[in-house]
Amino acid sequence: MQPARGAMANFRLALIQLQVSAVKSDNLQRACGLVKEASAKGAKVVALPECFNSPYGTQYFKEYAEKIPGDSTQKLSEVAKECSIYLVGGSIPEEDGGKLYNTCTVFGPDGAMLAKHRKIHLFDINVPGKIQFKESETLSPGNSFSMFDTPYCKVGLGICYDIRFPELAQIYGQKGCQLLIYPGAFNLTTGPAHWELLQRGRAVDNQVYIATASPARDEKASYVAWGHSTVVNPWGEVIAKAGTGETVLYTDIDLKKLAEIRQQIPILSQKRYDLYGVEMKK
Repeated sequence: MQPARGAMANFRLALIQLQVSAVKSDNLQRACGLVKEASAKGAKVVALPECFNSPYGTQYFKEYAEKIPGDSTQKLSEVAKECSIYLVGGSIPEEDGGKLYNTCTVFGPDGAMLAKHRKIHLFDINVPGKIQFKESETLSPGNSFSMFDTPYCKVGLGICYDIRFPELAQIYGQKGCQLLIYPGAFNLTTGPAHWELLQRGRAVDNQVYIATASPARDEKASYVAWGHSTVVNPWGEVIAKAGTGETVLYTDIDLKKLAEIRQQIPILSQKRYDLYGVEMKK
């Protein structure tokens, strides 16, 4: 698949690995400052991490939850417009109709909201002796796919645990997405085991770019994030990877390379839809 007619074949992506504190106003201020820094260095698409405005944990979601639109999303809209960029606003706890969601909003260069993705797959796991977590104690799942268009390519969205479900990425690929962005906070158990593996798998299977934006690691937090925000190309190569501290990770996304890989190994046109298929039901 070639880049869309008139589309630009290269653009700079920035992933902001924010050190999240318990002070929402401070998180917002520093996030917006780093977005401006990324824009000044040429980034056209910028992504924040999961739960960028609050600590991550079931005990925090209700306290930090906001309506959308609300204060946090208003600030994201304003900074996207000021910098004339596409801003993937990580995620925030959202309150709507008495329910809580883990929600990612996207804003365009004019400040308009382009997408709102509520985490589809809730993080309910139990690895004995290592980690137990149950998002469904407080959160409700989203029920929709989320994509948005840019002058460069179509982008698909997931949040953290969503990356474990290959069907989501497959459908985004079928719909023409060439970059999938997953704000995510893996932990010190699942991070070293699966963080990079899952990204490389999704990238190779669908011949797309995969980008993950994690919070920076805080060893004193009740939930310690893995960090290591990453970008993987359609060949399955890790082309950018952060450490554990607060940083901005830059990558130049090359859609010509994506087209070349799809031409060299044309799996997308070789699928046996007469034998199997993955479909979007709603």
